Amino acid sequence: MRVDEYPRVLVVSAAVFDRSTGTGITLSNLFTGWPADRLAQLYAEDRAPDPDAVGTFARFAPRNAPVEYHLFRQWERVRRPLRAVVKGSAGVAAPVGSTSLTGPVGSAAGAGPVAGARNPAPGAVRAQLRTQLRAFVDLSPVRVPADVRRWVRDQRPDVVYTTLGSIRIMRLAVAAAQECRVPLVPHFMDDWPTTLYTGGQVLGLPRLAVRAGFRDVLRHSSYGMGISEAMAREFERRYRLPFAAFGNCVDAADFADPGGRAPDRPAGTPVELVYVGGLHLDRWRSLRRVGEAVGRLAARGTPARLTVHAPAVDVGRYAGAFAGMPAVHLGRSLASDEVAGVLRGADVLVHVESFAAEHRRYTRYSLSTKIPQYLAAGRPVLGFGPAELASMAHLAAADAGAVVGHDDPAALAAALGPLCADAELRARLGRRGLAYAVRHHRTDRVAARFAEVLREAAGRPAGAALAPRPGRTVALEGSDVG
Repeated sequence: MRVDEYPRVLVVSAAVFDRSTGTGITLSNLFTGWPADRLAQLYAEDRAPDPDAVGTFARFAPRNAPVEYHLFRQWERVRRPLRAVVKGSAGVAAPVGSTSLTGPVGSAAGAGPVAGARNPAPGAVRAQLRTQLRAFVDLSPVRVPADVRRWVRDQRPDVVYTTLGSIRIMRLAVAAAQECRVPLVPHFMDDWPTTLYTGGQVLGLPRLAVRAGFRDVLRHSSYGMGISEAMAREFERRYRLPFAAFGNCVDAADFADPGGRAPDRPAGTPVELVYVGGLHLDRWRSLRRVGEAVGRLAARGTPARLTVHAPAVDVGRYAGAFAGMPAVHLGRSLASDEVAGVLRGADVLVHVESFAAEHRRYTRYSLSTKIPQYLAAGRPVLGFGPAELASMAHLAAADAGAVVGHDDPAALAAALGPLCADAELRARLGRRGLAYAVRHHRTDRVAARFAEVLREAAGRPAGAALAPRPGRTVALEGSDVG
């Protein structure tokens, strides 16, 4: 595509273009090669763009959400003396209270228990208070001041692309589209329209706001995107809007050598199973199941070890869940540029999802950022999670390992045994996964198609989604600016 054929895009999202979060990585990869003068981002996250990111960037200032802003300032005033007391009594600094009032409000990924307990699930009262507070601050008013509107107009976008995920970002994205009189393209990373604030938080008002805000999004949208093919087809049916599937993609330099060999292991050394990713959304429970199966396998004479590379905050919260499990090693947190090498150094890669009903609903159509990276590493993949999830279906389609689609220790052991015992089987499955990744996940191919879809979306009229038929409801199952 010629430079002048790229549409001018304004990205509105909580996450900024960087390499430290799943959404940031996906955004960075999908917009690879985009002309810098045709890309801008208005973001809410409290971090700077990646140094290599191209485009014009502005952070939506926290003071534009006045209720949250002042609540957070008061909370910080309370926390400082508490920290001083703890430091003085214990001799080391320790955080007191981990509830964050900043970041992408409304995302379940931010919720998590504290460290140390054998069962790291938070207390019911504390978890409920956190959920209520999260909903309250997301529902609170947001103002879009004149200088923000002026900055948005100055970008002269042809289309506004947004990852949504909260009431606040919905309002901001719609305001940007209205200000510039261009269509929206929402990109869904999970099925939050049917799951966000369905627990009656704050007397049910946030759920009403989600439904109303989502209708506004649909009215201003010309096209939609889902993170998986399953999501794109379901959302196209559900919302009567054309959808395309785009998830994370992998740079050609991070692909394994098709003729390469798996790492040599001296006789008697453990087969290395590796997990890279977060432990939230109850993934730690499924991962512990895998660790137990690996331990039983090792006890029966097949040396194997599961190494977990998770974000530092997750290790702090969930480390207690793996206490007393000699076959599980908690490795260090990885920088984004270290992931590809670690994956290629493994014998088997592990992907897990929660079997809990509330998480199955949330992740049903999602495709983890790391799955394309796993397949590109040329190593077999063990998938352990509900069979109906798009992530498990994707691994099954790649035919690059074994997928255990129900919470059955016997089935998990039956799948794990051959992967650990047969090096030739691992090599064969790894080659299949690599070939699948070349066809479906190479950045140059995916990013080119992504640009074509956004160009098509920019030329379509907004409001392409039809109103629901009678008796049928649309399913809803740089510097600081402003």
